[in-house]
Amino acid sequence: MLDLLQGVRVVSFNHFLLGPVAIQALGDLGADVIAVEPTTGAFQRRFAGAGTFVDDQSALLLCGNRNKRSLAIDLKSEEGRAIARRLIDQADVVAENFRPGVMEKMGLGYEALKETNPSLVYASASGYGADGPYAERPGQDLLIQAMSGLAKITGEASTGPRAVGVSVADHHGAALMALGIVSALFRRMRTGKGCRVDVNLLSAAIDLQMESFICFLNAKTRHDVTAPHRVGGWYYAAPYGIYPVKDGHMAISLTAFAQLGAAVESLALAEIPESEAAERSADVVAILNRVLPERTFAEWHERFEARRIWHARVNDYDEVHADPQVRHNETFMTVPGATGSPVTLVNHPVRYDGQGAEVALPPQPLGAQTRQILGEIGYGAEQIERYLEQGVVIDDRAREPV
Repeated sequence: MLDLLQGVRVVSFNHFLLGPVAIQALGDLGADVIAVEPTTGAFQRRFAGAGTFVDDQSALLLCGNRNKRSLAIDLKSEEGRAIARRLIDQADVVAENFRPGVMEKMGLGYEALKETNPSLVYASASGYGADGPYAERPGQDLLIQAMSGLAKITGEASTGPRAVGVSVADHHGAALMALGIVSALFRRMRTGKGCRVDVNLLSAAIDLQMESFICFLNAKTRHDVTAPHRVGGWYYAAPYGIYPVKDGHMAISLTAFAQLGAAVESLALAEIPESEAAERSADVVAILNRVLPERTFAEWHERFEARRIWHARVNDYDEVHADPQVRHNETFMTVPGATGSPVTLVNHPVRYDGQGAEVALPPQPLGAQTRQILGEIGYGAEQIERYLEQGVVIDDRAREPV
C-alpha cells in the first residue's frame, strides 16, 4: 500500500461524484478516510449511470468510495452531531460538498470547528463558489458545462452546442480538491496553521479550457468558437481534428501541409502555404474528408508513421480497455467487491517510485466500520449499542434505523 499520507485522518461528508472522488485519491495515498453518511445512505448508493449495479452496489458508489471506512450517523440528531464533532476534533482534514451553509446549520462549518481544532484543513466543494450571486444555485456537471462555455466549444455551428461525454467538471474538480488539501497539509506541516480550501465546479470547468480562453481573450479580434469548418479545437487550424476513415475515425494532430499532402497524395493540400493555415482550414477539411475515407486506419497508419505524422485511432471503450499501453499502465483493475462479486475500477492514475495504488478496502456497505470508528474515538461498547438501538448510528447489519 502507498504510505504518502499515512497518519492523516480525513473525515468526509461527501456525496455524488466530485467530493467522493477527491477524497478517494487521499485514501489511495494512505490516508485514513472515514466516509460519514446519513443512516439512509448517501446519494451515490442509490444512483447509477446507465443503470449499472453490481449486486446492490451502484456504479456511482464504485467510482469514488474505495479505501474508505463507512460511518453512518443521523446528523439531524443532537447525539449524531456530537459524534461528528468528537470525530472531527481528532481529524486532520474535513471535506464536504453540500450547498453553502448546510454544514454551518449543523454546527459543522469551518469557523465553528477551528475553535477546537485550529490546525484543521477544511475543504469545501460547491457548484459556483462559497459566496457570490450563484452560491445558492444547484451545481451539476451538465449545467456547468453549459455555463462555462465548454458545451459551446465542443459543439458545431451546424448542430449546436454539445456536452462532453463525461462529467468532466466533476472529475477535474476532484483533482483540484485533492491538490488543495495536500497543499494545505504541507503548509500545516511547516507552520501548524489550518486552512479552508474552496473548490467549485464552475472554476474547474473554466480551468479545463485554460488554453482556449487565453487564446480567445488575448486575440486582437473575437473568434467564432463554433466555426462551421472546425473539426478540432477552435484555436487550431486544420488539419488538427478528427476525420472519417474507411473503418472508423482518426485524429490528426499538428503537422505540415507538405508532409500530410504527400501522405494522402494530394498536391492541392501539399501546396497550401503554412501562413494561410487559418483562412484555408475549410479547404483542408474538405480535402481530408474526401480522401481519408478511401482507406482503413491501418493503411493510413502505415503511411503516416513513415512520415512521422502525429495521428491516432478514435477508440471506443472496448478498444480502450484492450489497448496494450492501457493494460501496461494497469489503468483498470478488477478486485473482489464488498459483496463478493468482482468489480472493475479505474486505478489511481499516478505512480510513486514506480508503485501504483492498491485497494485496501473496496467500496464498503453502509456503516460497515461504525462500531470500530466509535470505539477508536472513545465510545464504550454499551454506549455504542445504545446509539445503535436509538438509530443515532447504524452498522452494516441494519440498513434502516431501529
